[in-house]
Amino acid sequence: MKMAEPNEYILECTGLSKAFGGSKALKEVELHIRHGEVHAIVGENGAGKSTLMKIIMGLLKADSGEIVFEGKPYKVNSPAEAINRGITMIHQELNPEPYLTVAENIFLNNEDVKGIILDKKTTNEKARNLLKEFDFKVSPTHLVEDLTLAQAQVIEIIKAVTRNAKLVIMDEPTSSLDSEETEQLFRVIRKLKADGVSVIYISHRMEEIFGICDTVSVFRDGRYIGTKSIEEVSTNDLITMMVGHEISNIFPKVGCEIGDVVFKAENLCGKGFENISFEVHAGEILGFTGLAGAGRSETMRAIFGLDKLTSGKMYLNGKEIKVRSPRSAIEQGIVMVNEDRRAYGLCLYRSISENISLPNLPVHQKGLFLNKHKEKKENEEYAKMLTVKAASINADAISLSGGNQQKVVLAKWIMANPKVMILDEPTRGVDVGAKAEIHSLICKFAAQGMAIIMISSELPEVMGMSDRIIVYHEGKINGEVSCEEIRNGSVTQETILAKEFGQ
Repeated sequence: MKMAEPNEYILECTGLSKAFGGSKALKEVELHIRHGEVHAIVGENGAGKSTLMKIIMGLLKADSGEIVFEGKPYKVNSPAEAINRGITMIHQELNPEPYLTVAENIFLNNEDVKGIILDKKTTNEKARNLLKEFDFKVSPTHLVEDLTLAQAQVIEIIKAVTRNAKLVIMDEPTSSLDSEETEQLFRVIRKLKADGVSVIYISHRMEEIFGICDTVSVFRDGRYIGTKSIEEVSTNDLITMMVGHEISNIFPKVGCEIGDVVFKAENLCGKGFENISFEVHAGEILGFTGLAGAGRSETMRAIFGLDKLTSGKMYLNGKEIKVRSPRSAIEQGIVMVNEDRRAYGLCLYRSISENISLPNLPVHQKGLFLNKHKEKKENEEYAKMLTVKAASINADAISLSGGNQQKVVLAKWIMANPKVMILDEPTRGVDVGAKAEIHSLICKFAAQGMAIIMISSELPEVMGMSDRIIVYHEGKINGEVSCEEIRNGSVTQETILAKEFGQ
């Protein structure tokens, strides 16, 4: 990269260090962000990305080093001060006010008033003009609770613009978005860039980094590794920089023997889907893709007993089954890894051991009591088998990285010895190294004869890992493709996207 001209950078971080007790989270890192660029920051979980952003936003103080913003020394003690200086952050977990309108959220704490009365008419008109400017077709009087996640993110961005943000930090902004919603977000980011606003874009999704970013900086183990222009780096280059060694295959799908049909769905209907029929075999990974709200997750929730089926039949090993609850599904050999592991997959303030045990308590019972010795031994075996990285099995789940949290969820279900495993967004929010490990585990489960159903919004993932792919559109199946068609090039990402859009 060429040397920067004077004042080329809007943000300059130099020699930043931060320790928590004896653990160094940042070790003399640097970061330089140009005016009007989209700058990606990548690294495995624990690389120091979040710590650095918290320092920039005033949530933490650096132990040493300096920050310069717009050519002036930058020190803030709170996010409010950062926002006043022109830096705002849109977190992965959004926190809008759901019962307020779009306009009220945009101008929260910055409302128009007439005397002591809120001037809602003026606020709505200003919001309407902003929404039009961003080509965002939502009414300013619409309640935020009724918006999609993608729409709520755009509202957060518009709110930042109203506060004259010069630098917007986005943390995993597309982790819960489908391809159409992601493109909508990209349009907004391109407008920010055109208006001279700088964007820090934190993501584990390589295709997005190459699709929207100009520059990428890599962190590893709390250290700054380097910065590259997107044009001069490849996906493999970035992965090697992130993990410190080459990962030969992020999608390590290996062919294994496909056995008999394990699970069959016949004309399933429920809220958000209708007439869904498919079958999955022993040793097979059956992928499901489609836009958000297309009915993929809704179908799997009903199969697992979280929601009700209005009609249709299900068969397990050739026998019709009825699933009235998740407990009923588990007892019959069907388990599900939910897309939101923190809300539905884990008890965050319970230990790794307790989380693994929860659905498997009968296995550890001795009469009326738990066999604590057996429980500890087996939980340790499963945690080791799935390479859960933690100080001990007694560590709370909340202390783990996203990838290790997901491995704990997998461990508890593998212990249940299922016939069918449903994986809804199995690698959402995990870094590239953990993603490769989870993919290897999924292949291992399939090789053991398990029938795997995998939902993913990441087309490279579903195409790289599946034996067959079922495509949803508006609650119905709109096609099926095989791995052979993907390998011989007759089916591409564009082909599948077209089916997701109903073509």
